Amino acid sequence: MKTVSDIISESFERLTRSEKLLAEYLLENYPISGLGSVTTVAEHAGVSTPTVVRMVQKLGFSGFPHFQSRLYEELEETISNPIAKHDRWATNAPGTHILNRFADAVHTNLRNTLSNIASSDFDKVASELSNRKKPIYLAGGRITQAMATYFFTHLQVIRSGVTLISTNRSTWPHYVLNMQDGDMLILFDIRRYEREMEILARLASERGASIILFTDNWGSPISKYAKHTFRANVEVPSAWDSSVVTLVLLEALIEAVQNASWDRTRERMHELEDLFNTTRLFRKPHGKDASTRAQNGKKKPT
Repeated sequence: MKTVSDIISESFERLTRSEKLLAEYLLENYPISGLGSVTTVAEHAGVSTPTVVRMVQKLGFSGFPHFQSRLYEELEETISNPIAKHDRWATNAPGTHILNRFADAVHTNLRNTLSNIASSDFDKVASELSNRKKPIYLAGGRITQAMATYFFTHLQVIRSGVTLISTNRSTWPHYVLNMQDGDMLILFDIRRYEREMEILARLASERGASIILFTDNWGSPISKYAKHTFRANVEVPSAWDSSVVTLVLLEALIEAVQNASWDRTRERMHELEDLFNTTRLFRKPHGKDASTRAQNGKKKPT
């Protein structure tokens, strides 16, 4: 289901000049900016009250109350805590097994997410991540830091110049200090959106960093700073949002980036394997087929 911000963005070019001012105001602090009275919204946006009424109708709403009701529904969805989410799912849960219900929800999420991602946008991000001259920084929130770490672990095998930002928020200005124009900052931010993440995005953007955002289907406030945004559907029959679709996107990007310069990536992998052998981090295969398995391990992963 499209959000109000989606509808505004898609309709932006066909709006009048005054309506565009209103649209920019609504998107600037979305969705809070649209929750006042029609007069208040008009005054803050610097337009007339009839302009507000006319624009929301042009967007497909019956009137301003209908427009606001959609905003309130979205706000309720994004601020729901895990307990409220669980209770909502439990109330409407069908009689099938949780495995089936969960799998159906994930399948629907994946289908809906991919239908809203242009392959050209995906390719642009993969190309930028493959540019070894551009440093990459990654950061996540309380839950999403795990995804940032996962993506970092793979990217730093593929290429150099990749930095995982510490979970200690007080050190974030130190990382921003090193960012330069053209550097990339990959952020993960799903509901309930974290204020510190938005501040990090703003500071990095001011220094010229290109922000790649992974968020949910409602869209983190960081979207206004992001050059590229991947919005994954996250609702599942659980108190927690699902990371499955985001992981699918990450793993597809990992393959695209490593494939873009496989020869150099393979060299780094060989060097890393030599280091692993030196440290004896992993068990070595034994027996007469050990050498064969070792050789197979050097082939390009499928």
